[in-house]
Parts: sequence; structure tokens; C-alpha cells
Amino acid sequence: MKWFQLSPPQILVMGFAAIILIGTFLLMLPISNTTGRPLNFIDALFTSTSATCVTGLVVKDTGTFFSTFGQVVIIVLIQVGGLGFMTMATLFALAFKRKISLRDRLLLQEAMNQGSMEGIVRLIRKVLFYSLAIESCGAILLAFRWSFDMPIGRAIYYGIFHGISMFNNAGFDLFGHFNSLTGYVYDPLVNFVVMFLIASGGIGFIVMSDLVDFRKKRRLSLHTKVVLSMTGALIIIGAIVIFIFEFTNPKTLGSLNWGGKILASFFQSVSPRTAGANTIDLGAMRQASQFFIVILMFIGASPGSTGGGIKTTTFTIMIGAVIAMIRGKEDIVLYRYRLPQERIFKALTITFLALLLVVGVSMVLSTTEDSSFLMILYETTSAFGTVGLTMGLTTHLTVIGKILISLTMFAGRLGPLTLGYALGPKKGKELYRHPEGKIIIG
Repeated sequence: MKWFQLSPPQILVMGFAAIILIGTFLLMLPISNTTGRPLNFIDALFTSTSATCVTGLVVKDTGTFFSTFGQVVIIVLIQVGGLGFMTMATLFALAFKRKISLRDRLLLQEAMNQGSMEGIVRLIRKVLFYSLAIESCGAILLAFRWSFDMPIGRAIYYGIFHGISMFNNAGFDLFGHFNSLTGYVYDPLVNFVVMFLIASGGIGFIVMSDLVDFRKKRRLSLHTKVVLSMTGALIIIGAIVIFIFEFTNPKTLGSLNWGGKILASFFQSVSPRTAGANTIDLGAMRQASQFFIVILMFIGASPGSTGGGIKTTTFTIMIGAVIAMIRGKEDIVLYRYRLPQERIFKALTITFLALLLVVGVSMVLSTTEDSSFLMILYETTSAFGTVGLTMGLTTHLTVIGKILISLTMFAGRLGPLTLGYALGPKKGKELYRHPEGKIIIG
């Protein structure tokens, strides 16, 4: 099959697979770790997939096992994977003043989950500018804070690494021993900067562009209104639920003062939106809280962002469909706009395929891994949502488990629908329609 005969979804799948393989071989090099010995293929593949798919699940501790070279490879994979390889390719094309072809625009449209090619190159320019600006601000603030705890050179390096990692919702950290940001549970600057990076990377570049242009247009698109309202609702509801369930748990919020409880509740509510960082011990949380986080991870971030999951807009449409059905309405209306049926069918398809993937992988892992089903479901959903949160199962995965979780991260980053388009038969034009039939439901 020739390259120009491939569909945009197929090119995206092959492009991400190629980046993962390149990263795998680089991480296998002895120079990439502190032991001086080659890393085995499966662990290197798992780490490369986790970085490229901006997930954050790790079988080897990033801060202690990997050398500076290995850490740089990981952060480059995160940046390329977070923005998308087509976005990075466009950056180089624009830098060398190469013309963006129609096929390139089609690929960018698919990669950014856009409905049309109109203004796609202009959007890519904005994506690159916003990403660099937000990552730089985050890196500077984090470096300033950490300069009080470590040498200035190391603080700057840590600031840059975590600024990129958190904005791209990857969750990789350099603090070692799988502790993530638990040492900064009381630190307001670290908490607010990281939460801002996670949230800004998770709302999507389309929303960012809309917010920046608000002063000119004086109005927000329906997409932006839905994303912001659902994101805000999920963060607030998540913080309240975690606060209530963990308030008396001495292993999580119970030992913190009121300020720490509130800060940790909000951080743990923001993080499952595909970020993968934590300030309290997730494995010590009550089962009700852990299952609630599974739900947040499954919903994930927003379209056109660095995050995964079924997306906030899909979840909103599903809720709208339920409300419309209960009220006896035929249309889903959001902010006085009626949604077309095509969007409803797409949301339903994405949700069903995502559930099928998560349930199927969880069932297989329950036979290969010696862990509780909730821990397995947590790990699988974290992989699908490209979140990176874990209850401690990642480092104990079998070879089969690592391969399955790697495939789940890959599917979660690309999206089940894009993967289906890439692997399925080409869409053909319908020559006829079957007669309408009726079945009883409910």
C-alpha cells in the first residue's frame, strides 16, 4: 500500500507507531539509564508508549532509573505526542517556508478533530504559540519555587520538564520513588501552577483560541461554552466528592489541616482529567473515591487537547440525550442550539467503543494479573484516558499486562473512533436504504 493511498486516520496511526518505536530504541540504549545496561524491549516500549501517548504510567522510576539523556528522550516524546506529530511536522514546514499541501491540511483536520479545513494552519500556529507560552510560564514559576529546595540549575531543569509534562497532561515527574508531588501537598504555588497547566492543556486549543479572541468577538462558540461549563462542573463536583469520602481517612485527607484538605481535594479532582500527578496516596483512598476517579478518568479531557478519555463534550451529549428522553423531547438543546443527530450517534459510538475496550482489557487482565478487579479497572481506565494514575499495579504487571496496557494507551491517545476508521474498511456511498422497522425498548 502506497503512502498517498492511506487515509488520514491510517497515517496518524502509523505516525504515532513510528514515534513510539523510535523512542523505544532510544530508551533501550545503555546511555538512557543509570545502570549502564540496555533496557529490555518490553519496558522500553511501555515507557515510550506512555510518553508518546502522554499517559504517565511507568514501570521504571523516571527520576532515579533514567539518566538525563533518557529523561530528555521522554520529555521530547511527551511534547511530540501531546501536540501531535502532524503539528510538529507543520512547525518544521512553516520554519522552512514549505507550502502546506491539501493532504497535509486533511491530516491536520483529522489530528485536531476539526469539522473542516478552514483556518486549520492558522489554528496550528496558535497551538504552537499557546503551548510554548503556557509551558514557559509554568516552567518559570515552578523553577522559582524549586530553587529554594535545590540548586538553581537543577530547579530550572525540573521546571522545564514538569512544565512540559503537566501541560501535555503526561504526569511524568522527576522526584523519584514513584512519589509524584506528594511532598508538595501543602504548597499552594506548586498546586495552583500544576492545576493550571493540567486544566489549560485539557480544555483544548480550540477553546484557548476562542478565549483569546473573546475581546474581539464578544461571544464564545457553543463548543467553548460546553467545554468550560462541563470542565468546571466536573472539577467542583469531583473535589466535593473526594473531600466528603476522604475527610476522615487518616491515610489521605484525614491527617491534613483544612487548607490541605481543600487543596488536595481539588488537585485530585483536576488530575484524573488525564494528568497523572497526585499529592496524596491514591492506593490508600477508599474504594468509593477510587471508583469515582475511574469515572473521571473515563470522561477525560476535551476535544483537540493533549488529554484522552471519551471527552467532556461526548459526556455532555450523553447526559443531554438522557434528559431529552426523560422529558419526552426529540432534540438535544444546549445553550439554545439544537444538536444534529450525527453528533449524537458519534458520541454514542465513542462511548460504546470506549466501554468495550476498557471492559474487555480489564477482563483479560483479571486473568493475567494477581490483583483486585478495582485495581485492574483503575489501571485500564487510566491507560485508556491517558491519565497515568495508578494504585500501584503498573510496576507489577506481567509481560502480557504491559503489552495490553501499552495497546490501551495507544488506542486511548488516538481515540477509538479514529482507530476504527484506520483499521476498518473504507467508507462507501450507500446505494439504497432498508425499510424502517420498530423494536421495543425499555
